[in-house]
Amino acid sequence: MPSTENPGTRSTRATIADALSTGWSDSSERAELHYVSGKGGTGKTTVATSLALALASTGKRVLLVEVEERQGIARTFDREPLPYSEELVARVDGGGKVFALAIDIEAAMLDYLDTFYRLGVVGKVMKSVGAIEFATTIAPGLKDVLLTGKIYEVVTREHAKREVVYDAVVVDAPPTGRIGKFLDVTTAMADLAGGGGPIRRQAEAVSELVHSPRTVVHLVTLLESLPVQETLEAIDELKSHGLRVGQVIINRAETRHLDDEALERIAEEAIDAESVRAGLEETGVEVDDEGFEGLLVQAIEHARVARGQLRAGETLTSAACPTLVLPALPHGVEVADLYDLASALVDQGVH
Repeated sequence: MPSTENPGTRSTRATIADALSTGWSDSSERAELHYVSGKGGTGKTTVATSLALALASTGKRVLLVEVEERQGIARTFDREPLPYSEELVARVDGGGKVFALAIDIEAAMLDYLDTFYRLGVVGKVMKSVGAIEFATTIAPGLKDVLLTGKIYEVVTREHAKREVVYDAVVVDAPPTGRIGKFLDVTTAMADLAGGGGPIRRQAEAVSELVHSPRTVVHLVTLLESLPVQETLEAIDELKSHGLRVGQVIINRAETRHLDDEALERIAEEAIDAESVRAGLEETGVEVDDEGFEGLLVQAIEHARVARGQLRAGETLTSAACPTLVLPALPHGVEVADLYDLASALVDQGVH
């Protein structure tokens, strides 16, 4: 198994979106349960993992939960698939620890049947004949109730039960298109025929937790038009359900190489090519005409991407939500990078 120790190098750079960071909000600091959602492809699993590491940086015990049965956490930490149990996946400087739980829906259903109805043996029979998969397929609301119910059980544990008690729980949640419905367990219950008894009481308890100050939803976005628009829509939806938005987390922000005026000028191809060539020669860099032309094209492309991100950032500020910023990494995300991203969050006040 890969080492759980911190291999980070603290090599993150300033980004063009750093001015958008407002730091860790009071509501986020008060919360114990952190749902992390975002449009597909924005890197929400990476961000959720980095957030868990950041929260553990002050010595906390943090649980990172996966609900989509993709083994995304295992891949992020470059390790074998996780079992349905709470596994230590990282140690953080300062004594903090991050555990991970990949919820298996069939196992969660068996737990539920055994806990509330004493149907442990019957549940195993149901699983063997495919009844559990059938039940969660025809009643998708049941699946969400089971998942949020398991998370509720972890968050509300007491020390007297001799189970691990966590200072914070971070959930790699469903994407923004589904997060409102996922957390609206009272509606899910109403959709279940004859929903009553223990399952109704559990759903009501879960609903009380997710609507309380103990819970926030963080939304991961890229500084691109579609992710930003979906993030703004998700903010409105979550608020309409009475749910608290913790932070908007801008991921993969471009490194800042130029000031805004220079970015605008280069994006419009207003480049003094001779001055650029002279500057290269002064520093001892020799490049032929073809290579020089390629450098100019790259500079224009970078400036246009950066300008687009700045404009998307301006749109995002209309939501007036607390914001954090994470940099783009040029070569993908390795395990060590998770710790560097966590450090970037800590630098913005996450603890």
